[in-house]
Amino acid sequence: MKTPKYFIYLLLISAVAVGCNVSKDVSVPRTATPVIYRGSMSDDSSSIAALPVKEFIREPDIQRLIDTALIRNFDLQLAVKNIEAAEQLFKQSRLGNLPVMNLQITANSNRPSDNSLSGLSTSQFLGTKHLEDFNASLGLSWEADIWGKIKNQQKSALAAYLQTAEARKALQTRIVAQVAQGFYQLLMMDAQMEVAKRNLKWSDSTLRIIKMQYDVGQVTSLAIQQAEAQQLVAAQLIPQLEQGITIQENALSILTGKVPAAIDRQSSLDQVRTPVTLAAGFPAAMVSARPDVRSAELALNIANAEVGIAKANLYPTLSITASGGLNSLKASDWFNIPASLFGVVAGGITQPIFQRKQLKTQYELSKIDRDMVVIQFRQAVLNATGEVSDELVKIEKLQQQYEISLQRVTTLQQAVKNSNLLFKNGMATYLEVITAQSNSLQSELALASIKTSQLIAAVELYRALGGGVSL
Repeated sequence: MKTPKYFIYLLLISAVAVGCNVSKDVSVPRTATPVIYRGSMSDDSSSIAALPVKEFIREPDIQRLIDTALIRNFDLQLAVKNIEAAEQLFKQSRLGNLPVMNLQITANSNRPSDNSLSGLSTSQFLGTKHLEDFNASLGLSWEADIWGKIKNQQKSALAAYLQTAEARKALQTRIVAQVAQGFYQLLMMDAQMEVAKRNLKWSDSTLRIIKMQYDVGQVTSLAIQQAEAQQLVAAQLIPQLEQGITIQENALSILTGKVPAAIDRQSSLDQVRTPVTLAAGFPAAMVSARPDVRSAELALNIANAEVGIAKANLYPTLSITASGGLNSLKASDWFNIPASLFGVVAGGITQPIFQRKQLKTQYELSKIDRDMVVIQFRQAVLNATGEVSDELVKIEKLQQQYEISLQRVTTLQQAVKNSNLLFKNGMATYLEVITAQSNSLQSELALASIKTSQLIAAVELYRALGGGVSL
């Protein structure tokens, strides 16, 4: 059997036209990032984001918690499943250029009416009242990717797969930061607990002396009441901090995929050193490092592909179908080869003409969606840059606050010692002692809070720059 000429022409047309791109992709705006961060004090191109987690966070307790969280955290496990699902869709999209093939086996028996034309013809010419048909065939259909529609579908599936991987990275960086910050919060409350207990002891000692003075008539009952009130301030802090410690331990346990329990910690807040230098690098490096910004860039790849698919739908579609197999009127002749063999080949071009402007509207909507994605990319870069700048100024100003607070703590601790000594020798009043103890308590609590804020700001800067992906 000779192949029809028109079929050859269709194949030639498809071969020449395959890979044609009917739409032009839009690139990510490279001017979305500033040259340097506001608040950056260095022109060093290196960034702490390049450091592995265990080089940036050196506390063994935190490292153990992070290792556990990255294995057992349920959000990360769900993210892995999302990656696996997207991978399956991507693998399926890679087969888009292959033809579709189906196997069909049918057996029909038809008994027409004796008074019908079919029944009279069957009885007269075939000598039977039944019409039987037995068919076994392979059907094949193939659409030529003339306008790059299938290619864009593959491109979209790849970008979606990569997006899920970036989503997992973003989740990992957030979990690393949350674990470290949660642990620093625990250390802060431990330190504040020590301050409260120490201040409570001071208050007990002061109260005993005041009661002794009251017994000999040197002070009134007002002095006892004020001393007891100061003692209760420190006493009230203890259950408050115990509550906070338990809640924070529960949060860390859940973050690491464990039943709420106590968190083992060998280090103290005093032992943790705040980083002296934190290089932020340049914003251009942050764009390629932050998973959420990379995801926004991949979203533009998807939008470009969707525009290409929508544009290709406006153009003619070349499809080729073929089927072949065995067909017979009698079951006994079904596999009588070659007499029962048959084959059909067809090719066609379909051009949409009037579909109530649905395809054109879809194309215009896809372009609008792409413009929105570009805006979202700019927004993601702007937000990321703002986060880095915020953390840089926090680190700088918190260091200044810490130095001032440390001086205040040193001064007030000395004031407490002096006031106690003077009070015992009758050279200071009980009000001066109570005031000194109250001020010292508040200053030490504030110092622990400021140092914790410094550590948290350093971790947030690390995350904001895209750090936390590599362990």
